[in-house]
Amino acid sequence: MTEKPQEENKRSIRTFAWASFLNDFGSDMIYPVWPLFVTSVMGANMAMLGLIDGLGEAFVSISKAISGYISDRIRKRKFFIWSGYIFGSISRFGYALAPTWHWLIPLKILDRSGKIRSAPRDALVADISTDQNRGGNFGLMKAMDNLGAVCGIVVCLLLFEHIGFTNLFLIAALPSLVSAFLIYTYIKENKISDKKLFADFTFKDLDATFKLFLILNSVFTLGAFSYSFLLIFAGKSGFKATYLPIFYLIITVTAAIFSLPMGKLSDKIGRKKLMYLAFILWAAICVSFILSTNSIVVVAAFVLYGLHKAALETVQKTYTSELCPACFRATGLGVFQMAIGICALPASLIAGFLWDNINMQAPFYLSLALSLVACFMLLFVKEDNCNTG
Repeated sequence: MTEKPQEENKRSIRTFAWASFLNDFGSDMIYPVWPLFVTSVMGANMAMLGLIDGLGEAFVSISKAISGYISDRIRKRKFFIWSGYIFGSISRFGYALAPTWHWLIPLKILDRSGKIRSAPRDALVADISTDQNRGGNFGLMKAMDNLGAVCGIVVCLLLFEHIGFTNLFLIAALPSLVSAFLIYTYIKENKISDKKLFADFTFKDLDATFKLFLILNSVFTLGAFSYSFLLIFAGKSGFKATYLPIFYLIITVTAAIFSLPMGKLSDKIGRKKLMYLAFILWAAICVSFILSTNSIVVVAAFVLYGLHKAALETVQKTYTSELCPACFRATGLGVFQMAIGICALPASLIAGFLWDNINMQAPFYLSLALSLVACFMLLFVKEDNCNTG
């Protein structure tokens, strides 16, 4: 690789990182007040709030897989990325102007359909990376995602009381427009001369290693319930409700700080070792909540969750992109992300059932068991296509 392409690739990675920062900055400006907006301002009940959010998450999983497949099929990435940011921006303008809660349903679907950018973007990041820096590049992306989320939440807390819902949503729409502009203007996509690469490739061509990797992560996800359960556990442990947003910030700040170091660590020690670390961190969280409700232990567990998030989300994308053939990379990433998204729903439903019918430690016992199963399955995943340090 010559020096010029290397510099261009570095600039592209930085552009992707800033676009991710800005988009998450805008989206997380509305995250803390979204439930209040839907129920108190728009007049929807809790069931409708669940429906709106549930439909949104369903479209996240679907859009990632479909856009990844089409991106590989037509050998184009850039269009899906900048248009995904546009979707997010338009939806937030819509939230600000919606007359009734009924309008929020298509707007939420549009918002979450903006995730069409995810698989093509991750594939393009993988394409312009090397085995020696791919983990670090994905780590930088996750760090900027989380940093944007932190800034968005802080701005929301500072401004909301003074400007209200409508103005907050209008302001939140602007960063994603800038993200789309950055991608459209500064990302150059190489033309693919041989568009038949994908035509002869089918899902059957994915090897056993990728399929096993997909299954073990799905198993783990079935036990990796929403962080909302951790927040509720903290409340049950004696922390006041006013402190709970601080715990969410602890998670996000920790993930923002450690995502890049975790990515670089995977470049040095290999993907599999970092994935083991991510699973072990989650197991430590489960053990902490099973054995203690001590306030210091609870706070430490939220720090561990941020570390786990930084390690897992970074290495999953890196590892997946390297286990897939290059011509099928966006499809593989989309299928992986869809599988994880589908498993996340029953994970929280099962956790809630165990919480209500047994006790609040029960979900952590199940999650710990599934983490151990995933660790055992990981033993059989090859790392031939990955940097092993």
